[in-house]
Amino acid sequence: MDSAPAKSSLMSPESDIQRTQYPYVTGTSVVGIKYKDGILLAADMGGSYGSTIRYKSVERLKPVGKHSLLGASGEISDFQEIMKYLDELILYDNMWDDGNSLGPKEVHNYLTRVMYNRRNKFNPLWNSLVLGGVKNGQKYLGTVSMIGVHYEDNHVATGFGNHLARPILRDEWHENLSYEEGVKLLEKCMRVLLYRDRSAVNKLQIAKITEEGVTISQPYSLKTFWNFSAFQNPTVGAEGSW
Repeated sequence: MDSAPAKSSLMSPESDIQRTQYPYVTGTSVVGIKYKDGILLAADMGGSYGSTIRYKSVERLKPVGKHSLLGASGEISDFQEIMKYLDELILYDNMWDDGNSLGPKEVHNYLTRVMYNRRNKFNPLWNSLVLGGVKNGQKYLGTVSMIGVHYEDNHVATGFGNHLARPILRDEWHENLSYEEGVKLLEKCMRVLLYRDRSAVNKLQIAKITEEGVTISQPYSLKTFWNFSAFQNPTVGAEGSW
């Protein structure tokens, strides 16, 4: 007598509804800065399955339309879903054929609504996003979290970058950075993250966007130095540690 209701509840439409309980394959930090001519974003290419760095060629920097560039931390499949939304948005905008096109501010606002909407459905897209762009000479750089928290700034970062890269950016960033200086600053941030973030890999891309368009570098590695005394014997002075 008790088995029938249980069986019917398992076969009900509600039983097919699933929520993202936790991410599976994830990417780590994205760092973005404004520089003299536009925006620079940096991200490594690691994809972690739990604590295992399973994939090492995951591209997490993508152009969006004519004026925007997007970088994503978090669940890779959710990032692919977001890119599908954005492709549809850009296609719909192009179909108007009115000589206008969506700028980075509009795309950023759209992403904040998408992330907040999914959060309210208790089915979030498990990503932190960085959106940069240039339109009509105006540089724009913003970020949005998986629950829709968003802001603009001269430099932004996601994940561990918020804790380890932004202090460097606060000290060394200035608005007249050249392209070469901006790349050097981002590489310094990515090197610190490589040393301190277990999910980071030494294979990264740096993307720039200016009035001329988007350029994403080929993957490359940074020169590193692992013979610091703190790396050789990290438990020195840690009383009672294993």
